[in-house]
Amino acid sequence: MSPTRGAAAPVAPPAPGQPDKPRGGRFGSLAGWAQRHRWAALLIWVAVLAAVTLVSGAAGSAYKNNFALPGTDSQAATDLFTKHGSAQAGDSVDIVLKDSQGLDGRKAGVEKMLAEVKGLPGVADVRSPYADASAVSRDGTIGYATVTLDGKAEAVPKEDITAIIDTAESAESGALQVELGGEAVRGAQEKGSPTAELAGILAAVIILGLLFGSLVAAAVPLITALFAVGSALGLIVLASHVFTIADFTPPITMLVGLGVGIDYALLIFYRYRHELTDGAEPAEATRKALDAAGRTVFFAGCTVIIALFGLVALGLGSLQGVALALALTVLTTMAASLILLPALLAVFGRRIQRHVLKHAARAEARGKVEGRRWRALAAAVQRRPLPALLVATFALLALSAPALSMRLGFADAGNDPATTTSRQAYDLLAEGFGPGFNGPLIVLVQGDEAAGQGVRSELAKAEGVATASPAMPSEDGALSTVIVYPETSPQAEGTADLVHHLRDDVAPGLERDTGAEILVGGSVAASQDFADTVSQRLPLFVAVVVGMSSLLLMLVFRSVWIPVKAALLNLLSISAALGAMTLVFQYGWFGVQQGPIEAFLPVLIFAIVFGLSMDYEVFLVSRIHEEWERTKDHSLAVREGLATTGKVITAAGAIMIVVFGAFMLSADRMLQQFGLGLAVAILVDALVIRCLIVPAAMQLLGKRAWWLPAPLARRLPKVALERPANS
Repeated sequence: MSPTRGAAAPVAPPAPGQPDKPRGGRFGSLAGWAQRHRWAALLIWVAVLAAVTLVSGAAGSAYKNNFALPGTDSQAATDLFTKHGSAQAGDSVDIVLKDSQGLDGRKAGVEKMLAEVKGLPGVADVRSPYADASAVSRDGTIGYATVTLDGKAEAVPKEDITAIIDTAESAESGALQVELGGEAVRGAQEKGSPTAELAGILAAVIILGLLFGSLVAAAVPLITALFAVGSALGLIVLASHVFTIADFTPPITMLVGLGVGIDYALLIFYRYRHELTDGAEPAEATRKALDAAGRTVFFAGCTVIIALFGLVALGLGSLQGVALALALTVLTTMAASLILLPALLAVFGRRIQRHVLKHAARAEARGKVEGRRWRALAAAVQRRPLPALLVATFALLALSAPALSMRLGFADAGNDPATTTSRQAYDLLAEGFGPGFNGPLIVLVQGDEAAGQGVRSELAKAEGVATASPAMPSEDGALSTVIVYPETSPQAEGTADLVHHLRDDVAPGLERDTGAEILVGGSVAASQDFADTVSQRLPLFVAVVVGMSSLLLMLVFRSVWIPVKAALLNLLSISAALGAMTLVFQYGWFGVQQGPIEAFLPVLIFAIVFGLSMDYEVFLVSRIHEEWERTKDHSLAVREGLATTGKVITAAGAIMIVVFGAFMLSADRMLQQFGLGLAVAILVDALVIRCLIVPAAMQLLGKRAWWLPAPLARRLPKVALERPANS
């Protein structure tokens, strides 16, 4: 096969009798087309963005949260609930009432309100607290009415839930407090303004402005990212009608899309700026930048997509849809960087060139040398590579240590802002009925009514159980359900222990004594099943992602040790991020409310960070590899590689950190955790790993860094990532 097919092969002398003429690669040709048809390329992107926005707006979203886990007790219980017509199969809304003088005097007004609620769309039934003594606290000041919906929470229109909220709250008067709880209410509440997104964009503009000193130069990467994210969001809305995509996907897509989009555009733009300072005209600089950095972006994007599709191996319902949405976002940002960005450079190229050359001339007049400080840092690391490697590694291992005790779960109303009605309803129920009332376990007894009552009496005696309701038979009498209230809150470790205790210790003995089949279900048990499933399948997921990414790196760099080093260091940055999340959100550092880490976040962060870390790995090591191929001086190659990439890696990392970190401003606990995890991972990766550990490791490896066994070298196809500037 010709070495010029596909990605470019390493530079070799021209064959005798052939002219030594420059040859452009496919990415350079793509850049040339975008430049020649700059206005057409821009109009195509504008048209795509407008069309996708209009069509997605007209179609509306069809997001669905699906955390079903076939084979688990909680899923089996849900299926049986539905099959036998148990009331526990549906979702409900709690209308919580409090009057310090007692609820008896409020009966007329409350009953009138409940009658109005019963007639609203989406309501199947309403059970009054005055018809059930167990629905009123012992002191008579707090009670709750149960509103049974005619479908699952995600299937009931939000306007119907809003009507229930408004109708119930209209009964408030004097000392009567009315709050509403339940997943449907949490989903219908206002999520707040896009403060995090706007703060991230503003911070990115400031960093880009400081980096390039020009508003036009700063705007080009940002415009590219915004076009890509806007198009991706519209496509995801349309995809939600075909695939199961969770409703928390859009903010995550915005978060990742902005960071990755600016990152990719910046890597190409920085190479473009470098070519301009070397004397290339704007058109030629664009072609060279795309032939070099464009290849890096393409490879890095493919790595991110591979890592995201590794989530499919987990088989975790909505996470597969999230992986698809994020992969689509990364694909769109890649396309924008390779097509839209060259068109923008063609439009603004002369203005950018004048600014870049003027800035370079001023720097030269002051005696400044590009990359001088990074070259000095690399030289300092090279003088003592082992201490630098050990100190940095031990520091990251110390930060990673808390992740070993990470507890997975899901946020509930107890994590909502204190001003929301769902949080206040949660607090009132805990005050009136105990902390475990907000997270009951639904125990299904597949047997006759006598078996159900017998199971109920034994469950009430179990350690960790506050109380258990009477057994409630299903419509066909084939099974009974017992509601078990733990002594601890839904997110407490004691509640998770109770789930396992009932399943492993209590249920087997009851099944032998009664002959009935017993399943422990409900939302709390389902959350625990999800967390346990993630933990069990994580090794397979990590193996798939690391294996595929390492194989790609081996193809590109034709080395065994480069992929091994990259995999270990990427795992180190991810574990450090998870350790920081555990300290802040699980142990409550900096005043954050304690609670578990969202069960799906570790695998999602792993997939995203592993892919993004490859961006910097590829960008840095490919420059080192280019210098190695040119000079065969390994120490020089490491110094020059860091000198030419250190500034852009830290700038790109800083942009990602502020974009991701801005999501700490969100009111959503899940987004706060996600933002912190990604920000810490990128901070560690861009500063500690790429600027300290990688140069130290490469110096210690020496020429062995590029070792590949001869038999393997003969079998692997040759793929070059970087096209040298003079090609």
